[in-house]
Amino acid sequence: MKLAIDAMGGDHAPVEVCKGVEKAVAAFPDTEFILYGDEKEIRRSLQAPHERITIVHTDEVIHSDEDPVKAYRQKKNASMVLAATAVKNGEADACISAGSTGAYLTAGLFVIGRIKGINRPALAPTFPTANGKGFVLLDAGANAEAKPEYLLQFGVMGSIYAEKVRGVKNPTVGLLNIGTEANKGNDLTKAAFTLLQDSHLNFIGNVEARDLLSGVCDVVVADGFSGNMVLKATEGAAGTILGMLKAGFMSNLMTKFAALLMSSQLKKIKDAMDYNEQGGAALFGVKAPVIKAHGSSKSVAFYNTIRQARLMVDSNFATEISNAIADDE
Repeated sequence: MKLAIDAMGGDHAPVEVCKGVEKAVAAFPDTEFILYGDEKEIRRSLQAPHERITIVHTDEVIHSDEDPVKAYRQKKNASMVLAATAVKNGEADACISAGSTGAYLTAGLFVIGRIKGINRPALAPTFPTANGKGFVLLDAGANAEAKPEYLLQFGVMGSIYAEKVRGVKNPTVGLLNIGTEANKGNDLTKAAFTLLQDSHLNFIGNVEARDLLSGVCDVVVADGFSGNMVLKATEGAAGTILGMLKAGFMSNLMTKFAALLMSSQLKKIKDAMDYNEQGGAALFGVKAPVIKAHGSSKSVAFYNTIRQARLMVDSNFATEISNAIADDE
């Protein structure tokens, strides 16, 4: 297996990217890595050369403050674009970047291409839950607007991912809404509810945002605008709560002692809420795995994103989606 890595994308590139790759080299002896970016910086960031790490030099990088579509069109030799091109040309099985989300999704869609029959691709991160199972949310921002049939396809793709990649048997699918009643929501969610209810999916009905982290279902379907709001709100809330806990426990000698006594339990809470353990957000609906790591990813997060990419390749995820869509037509 070969993975194409944008070594220059993200807040801590290429140092943390290279650390994550080196950890993956040790863990996955059947995997080769192609790193795209500034060769000098990459070599400086790697502890030592390795026969399963190839470096492809490029001076071009797409930055987060650039217009995504314009940058993609003008920077064909950018590290993330070259990584996607390697997948298109059959030189790699999947690609990963922690760089500009908009530009990377544009590259994934226009370079690698959409699966025939998929109306719109969807960005799908995995969230931790209190019961430890986690859930996948789609769409988390690839499409600001949606149609009912898009949401149905999101449910199909999310269900396949939960089953084939995450190992969930007969995954439950819920529709994000303002209430659990079947008649709640706007025209989009009402129409989508009917389509999902009539599908072969294990659809449990509408779910509310407040219940997501309790593990109410395995797959949450939403339009990209609402999904992105949930993504950002959840990330922000998790960071704030952890920060408040740390400040509270460090406020005086007594609370510091209490923190010491509770250290193992506090670590469990931190790990359960840590996006670094979940991997990246995959772009569902394209012909090969395209995974967007979090912009602030460090080595652990990047390693877990690599692990996720391997699972998607091994499960023939894109082919499974293609077959499922063909059967529904």
